[in-house]
Amino acid sequence: MDSIEVQVRTGDRVVTDLTAEVGQFCGGKGDGLVHVFAPHATAGLALIETGAGSDDDLVETIDALLPRDDRYRHHHGSPGHGADHVLPALICPSLTVPVIGGRPALGTWQSVVLIDTNADNPERTVRLTFLPG
Repeated sequence: MDSIEVQVRTGDRVVTDLTAEVGQFCGGKGDGLVHVFAPHATAGLALIETGAGSDDDLVETIDALLPRDDRYRHHHGSPGHGADHVLPALICPSLTVPVIGGRPALGTWQSVVLIDTNADNPERTVRLTFLPG
């Protein structure tokens, strides 16, 4: 098993593409699985198409499902921060992708993305772990 941590600066972005980092990590490793994990209580990971409006559609859907208002019992942080803590129950904080010949076997339009609505913490860590096959 091989594992590294990647530092990610999200800033004010909700969707951050990690596909290049995942691909670079898998390079030369042969066949196996790559596991991607966000060790945060307010972030998740997804496989989506990016750059064709899907990013904005996802953000709008999250905003509709998890409004940023005062309905949440979790009150510290910026207004609506309680919604950030519900996010990982809807968007899993980990995912696994097959690796064939040192390349993630993603579909044509799939990208590995970090979903992070928590603007209070723009510095994130993502753990990449390769399990040889």
